[in-house]
Amino acid sequence: MSGYGWISLTTDYGRSDGFVAACHGVIARIAPAVRVIDVTHEIPPADVTRGAAVLAQTVGYLPPAVHVAVVDPGVGTARRGVAVGTPGGVLVGPDNGLLPWAAETLGGVDAAVELTNPEWFPAGVSATFHGRDVFAPAAARLALGAPLAAAGTAIDPASLVRLPEPVVASGDGWLEAQVLTVDHFGNVQLAAPAASLARLGRALLVGPLRATRASTFGEVPVGELVVYPDSAGLVAIAVNTGRADRRLGVAPGEIIRVADAPDPAPRDTVDH
Repeated sequence: MSGYGWISLTTDYGRSDGFVAACHGVIARIAPAVRVIDVTHEIPPADVTRGAAVLAQTVGYLPPAVHVAVVDPGVGTARRGVAVGTPGGVLVGPDNGLLPWAAETLGGVDAAVELTNPEWFPAGVSATFHGRDVFAPAAARLALGAPLAAAGTAIDPASLVRLPEPVVASGDGWLEAQVLTVDHFGNVQLAAPAASLARLGRALLVGPLRATRASTFGEVPVGELVVYPDSAGLVAIAVNTGRADRRLGVAPGEIIRVADAPDPAPRDTVDH
């Protein structure tokens, strides 16, 4: 294995503490020539689904790399730390559902190991900071070309924890789908594929609210709802220069119904 020139980091650590810098430092001490891409450190705390979605929607645009992801409310418990090999790179992180969606983006799981090699980690691994003491050093060694098998014990890829499949249903003139994520702008991303929009008209109802099916925000007046195919190939809902999450009053995990709006009732006419 020739290794990788890049490591990516995706976490819920935020930037107000030294957690991210510590991970950078561990990587730099072991593999100083390897470059690090910070995907984000603003995943909402413990929001594994958001972390999984962001990771899966990003890794395909990065160079071949070792991708470290840490959204880990179960740190220090019986949950496993794993490294997952794929045709497009290696994923390192907790076995809590965070990694499989990204593995699919990178071509599927070729092999997986539990991170159990004590020679790869410092003495006295912290029970609450595996990002620094387990995942960062493992990623650095893998980036330098260490084989996946050297990281620990081989495990059945089918045993990796997976998140529940999000709810999606659709038909002619309607779709119902789970809110997958809400981004920085308040745009609401649904789990439904963008192709679902082909079965909808232009005038829509999102719950009780009127919306327009379009390709981009500027196709509707400022302040109005738009349903559109987003950059990840999923259905999303936005407000032109506003926040759709607030307009709709929804959060990740909730179900939204989008349906064709009924034609306006004709006005009564009086002959003169």
